[in-house]
Amino acid sequence: MTTSNPAIPERLEIDGAPATAEQLRARALDGFGHFTAMQVRGGAVPGLALHLDRLDTATRELFDQGLDGDRVRAAIRHALAGDGTGREELRDAAVRVYVHAPDGEPSLMVTVRAPVELPATMAERAQSLKSVPYVRPAAHLKHLGGFGQAYHRREAERLGYDEALLTGPDGAISEGAVTNVAFFDGREVVWPEAPHLAGITMRLLEPLLADAGLPTRRGPVFLRDLPAYRAAFVTNSWGVSPVLRVDDQDFPLDEKLMATVAGLYEDAPRDVI
Repeated sequence: MTTSNPAIPERLEIDGAPATAEQLRARALDGFGHFTAMQVRGGAVPGLALHLDRLDTATRELFDQGLDGDRVRAAIRHALAGDGTGREELRDAAVRVYVHAPDGEPSLMVTVRAPVELPATMAERAQSLKSVPYVRPAAHLKHLGGFGQAYHRREAERLGYDEALLTGPDGAISEGAVTNVAFFDGREVVWPEAPHLAGITMRLLEPLLADAGLPTRRGPVFLRDLPAYRAAFVTNSWGVSPVLRVDDQDFPLDEKLMATVAGLYEDAPRDVI
């Protein structure tokens, strides 16, 4: 479960200005693009360089052009800034940066919403996952074609689960609908290597865990392998949460593991936008 402050109004800007109806119409009819999502706290973001790299790499792949990181930062700063006429500066927010190319040139749409907060305790954050046979197309991209994962996540929630766990042939685990997932065998953390989006939180944690003496690796993980693992957790821009169940496979809450993983993420350097 997550919480946010409904008192914070939503903002939407395109290339540093309020979006026009024509611009929004063009984007509503154009599903070809990509985005990144981040949680801003105190005007800073963990892994900002990774977000900028993600946007630049995907823009090169989809539109054959690079995307300057300073341009992205300026667009975010403008969307968060006050304007002297009653719109206050926001230091904490949930921000998304979308990239389209309606006229052949990369165009940035920035949305600002209330920040998302996870519950304070790991027990309250605990997730149950329902496996589904689905792998996102072009899974390495955070693209706009999210119907499949949204559909399966909604169906999982209808069955009483918190999240869908996407799987491929032979039950090969890839990722959650909106998360990365990791499994712990008592010695090392294993991130499934099936087609997936390498999330920013996941990419931040991999070297931090290794430096803390907790080895990590990417490798194949199948549904049939789950009894061999003693714990699991999911990550996304909201943070880190333990997994207590995948289908009928229960995982005990490993407080020590979760304290280590969550502590490393919370202590990770934040980059000023």
